[in-house]
Amino acid sequence: MAQLYIRAGEPLQGHLRIPGDKSISNRFVILTALAEGESHARGWLASDDTLTSLRCMAALGAEVERPAEDEVIVWGRGLRSLQEPSDVLHCASSGTTMRLLAGLTAGQPFLTILTGSEQLRRRPMGRIAIPLRQMGTTIMGRENDTLPPLAIRGGHLSGIDYQMPIASAQVKSAILLAGLFADGPTTVHEPAPSRDHTERMVQAMGGFIAREGLDVRITPPTSPLSPIDLDVPGDISSAAFLIAAALLIPGSDVTLEGVGVNPTRAGFLDALTMMGCHVERVNERSSGGEPIADLHIRAAETLKATTLGGELVPRMIDEFPILAVLATQAEGETVVRDAAELRVKESDRVATIVEELRKLGAHIDPADDGFVVEGPTKLQGATVDAHGDHRLAMALAIAGLIAEGETVVDGAECVDKSFPQFPQMLAQLGADVLW
Repeated sequence: MAQLYIRAGEPLQGHLRIPGDKSISNRFVILTALAEGESHARGWLASDDTLTSLRCMAALGAEVERPAEDEVIVWGRGLRSLQEPSDVLHCASSGTTMRLLAGLTAGQPFLTILTGSEQLRRRPMGRIAIPLRQMGTTIMGRENDTLPPLAIRGGHLSGIDYQMPIASAQVKSAILLAGLFADGPTTVHEPAPSRDHTERMVQAMGGFIAREGLDVRITPPTSPLSPIDLDVPGDISSAAFLIAAALLIPGSDVTLEGVGVNPTRAGFLDALTMMGCHVERVNERSSGGEPIADLHIRAAETLKATTLGGELVPRMIDEFPILAVLATQAEGETVVRDAAELRVKESDRVATIVEELRKLGAHIDPADDGFVVEGPTKLQGATVDAHGDHRLAMALAIAGLIAEGETVVDGAECVDKSFPQFPQMLAQLGADVLW
């Protein structure tokens, strides 16, 4: 079990390029296998999750090359070029891989079996099984088809009109991927906007996707999907931890280059504005339909407590662990609501963030659909547990940078899931981190 040792130290200073966006990197290797021709991604994130997607796509017959650690080439052979895998596809701990591959294989004329780690086999999959079954696929799993492993017998699909009960980009993407193989249009009605990387990438490849309000409609292509050339934006969910560290440590001045600022992902930046912080966006541009900016962060003079909920939640669902750390230093009571989805992530993030921040002295209480934090509170170093959750591990490390004494994060190897360079990048900015 790996450990991170963290102590408060000097202000953070410097310029960094954040590793590529995990969501976009995952979608690149899955979607471009359906194009005709050579697709090229630079700045691709090599993490546990994305490498899992790459291995699964290779098992489905995709031809992939990695000329460099952060570079991927996919030679697509068309929408219906995939092959029946000779073995079970192991999705490790990647919920994105399992849910997107379920949608992809729903339209294939063969059997696919998806499994994963013990952690992934606890995550709910009924939310994709229901709409995919409505489209005509056969999908089975444990506990009345709600838990992995999943056995999928794909084939002829019909377009559907589906009202999503919760906002989830993974569920939406699974339905849209299946919709590529349907006999007519498929429409997904979202209760709130969720990240739209799948829609943007399909459009960049020449696919037919239309959005009107909270409705997303995909029409099966009548001509081959085109390959794409992509510079993957930096992952804003990874950047959030370094942004928070720079805001919390007096005297800090940090620039993060090339970060994706897609509005469906940038809810964390909106939450910071609500807390009285300003993160400056400079050199704004786009790549592959994705907006990008350099982010300039200076230490915050004060942080204001706020209430977060509603449509903001799906736009920052991965950032609530680090938001809780920021809230420990905000003036007043910060309330997070409408975030019950946190309870079915890599860990029950409501329970684990409350349990571990309390060890550091935080005044934080759980709620059914979120948590409440009273601040500001002086944190004390302690030994804390990552619970196998990469976002929790990194949030606790940032908390350690403002705590008195030494903080030890047990199980810190899980950061490899999304941000393997996290300890090194913190150290590059001047943080006192050992691993």
